[in-house]
Formats: sequence, structure tokens, C-alpha cells
Amino acid sequence: MKPDRQTQRGLFISLEGGDGVGKSTQFDLLCRALEARGWPVFPVREPGGTPIGEKVRAMILDPANKEMAPAAEALLYAASRAQLVGERIRPALAQGKLVLADRYVDSSLVYQGHALGLGIEAVRGVNGFATGGLLPDLTLLLDADPDRAMHNLTSARPSDRIERRESAYRRQVRQGYLALAQADPRIKVIDAGRAIDDVHRDVLEGVLEFLKTRGRGVSS
Repeated sequence: MKPDRQTQRGLFISLEGGDGVGKSTQFDLLCRALEARGWPVFPVREPGGTPIGEKVRAMILDPANKEMAPAAEALLYAASRAQLVGERIRPALAQGKLVLADRYVDSSLVYQGHALGLGIEAVRGVNGFATGGLLPDLTLLLDADPDRAMHNLTSARPSDRIERRESAYRRQVRQGYLALAQADPRIKVIDAGRAIDDVHRDVLEGVLEFLKTRGRGVSS
């Protein structure tokens, strides 16, 4: 089975979700599944994804940076994202590739705009400037109880600066994501509080169905 490549521009799909919901695991599984089907997958992650962005990522996530102001945090994420879009995402889309992002603008809208109280529209404006208005064609939101998800995460590895925030913050993150999904048909919610294989099945099916609607189905 090979993808139908009679296309002009590539497509852009992002995965979102609170910390510990299994997003990065599902991202890796999705990349491998699409590559096995012959898709020209171009994976990127946030924050980071470029040499400059990785330096910004280290600054953002370092637990030692306890005094970082919410506005500074939002601007650093936007700076990393601007570099990622210009250096990697836009060129990949121009080449007709299927860009898969482990987080994108929606993360900033929720984590800094909603949960830190900066205001979603303020953060949206900053990121609109940083990305030139580029948004994913499809976003899959992995949703699960934040406290249970965080327990799974902290038992696996040391937590970063964002992950160390309190339970109330994580609940705000979840509420923010669900509000975005309700308002934007681009965002599809997937129940992530299940077995990894069950979640992967729904993620992959969601992506393949979307590709068919864009004329990117597979042909034998």
C-alpha cells in the first residue's frame, strides 16, 4: 500500500495533551505506523526541534529556573516555535511531506494562556506572529485524568519545571484543552485513559480518515 501522492502542499498534524497522558508514546507509534504505510513523515517536537530551539527548551524546562515569569515563558515557547516553523516545518510542507508535531501552538494557548492566566487571545497573537499564522490541519487531543497521568509520569523519570506544578494547574490545563476542542473542529479528542494499543488504534484511524478527506488515501 502506497500513499496517493498527487498533492501540492504537505499536511500538518499535531498531537496535544496534558503531561503524562502518553502523548510522546503515541506520537512515536503514529510515526512508525504511517512510515510503514509509505507516508513521507516529517516528525518535529516542541519545545525544541532545532539547534536554537533545543537551547530554548533547556532554559524553559530547567527546574532551577523557578523565577521565570509567565510572560517570559510564553515568549520563549513562541521563540522556539518561530525557529521550528521557519527552519523545518514550512520547508517540509513545501516539499509535500506529512509533518507530525509533538505539541504546537495549542499547548501555549492552554499552558500559558489559560492555566497561567495570560489570556488565550494574548498568547494566540504572539504565536500568530511567531508562526506567520500557520496552524495544523488536524490536531489530536489525548485526554485523561491529569492526576492519574501525572502519577504515571513521575514514576517513570524525574519531572521538569512545568511538570512540577501543582494538581490545580494540571486540571486547568485539561479544562483549557477541552474548551479549545469544543470551539475548534480542527481538534479531535481521544480518550487516553486506556491501554496503549487501544489509544494507538484510535489515533491511527483518526489520522487515516482525515487523510482520506483530503484526498490522501492509500492506493494498492
